[in-house]
Amino acid sequence: MAIYGYCRVSTIDQDNSLEIQRERIEGETKAKGLNKVDKFFIDRGVSGGKPISDRPKGKELLGILKEGDSVIALKLDRMFRSAGDAVQQLEEFKKRKIKLFLLDMGEVTGNGIAAMVFTILSAVAQFERERIAERIAESKALAKSQGRYTGGVVPFGYDVIENEGKKFLQENPEQIKIITEINKLREDGFSYKKIAKAVNKDYGINLSHMGIKRVIGRVKL
Repeated sequence: MAIYGYCRVSTIDQDNSLEIQRERIEGETKAKGLNKVDKFFIDRGVSGGKPISDRPKGKELLGILKEGDSVIALKLDRMFRSAGDAVQQLEEFKKRKIKLFLLDMGEVTGNGIAAMVFTILSAVAQFERERIAERIAESKALAKSQGRYTGGVVPFGYDVIENEGKKFLQENPEQIKIITEINKLREDGFSYKKIAKAVNKDYGINLSHMGIKRVIGRVKL
């Protein structure tokens, strides 16, 4: 019966750094009089948005677990992506008689309060992750509505300018003229490929037929 520690650190982790996770796991096993951790499985630079089975070391850990083994992690968000992911993995551990310990909750593979709290907190963690994603999307949408550049490929017809430390998209007059010509050709029934061939030759640019499709009808962002 082996004891395994699992740690995950993303590229932006601070409070939950690798050193802190390892020290706390080792300290807790010692305090409880358990055997020394046989091996740590550490996923570095891995987002919490991935299920543990899709993480390199997480997948390796799941593959070697046997009946009677124990897994110890700092908190549920170090191991699991969502409520569904957490509950599903918990049930799998129970079936295989594998114990799971989270330092802030204790053993969660039993039938007591800890297991119930685990399910509730998993749902809360998923809700918070979804809210963060929603806030990011809202911020990007607001920035875009204000004409700010939010990253990625600069659309044809625009240049990126900087003002007071913020980046904005500004129309490129020459490229806007080309877009006007593209729209006229499309209205005349030309295919995307024929339009691309024509404007690339006439204006010395290099737009693919898919690039033509993206700019059709564009006036403003």
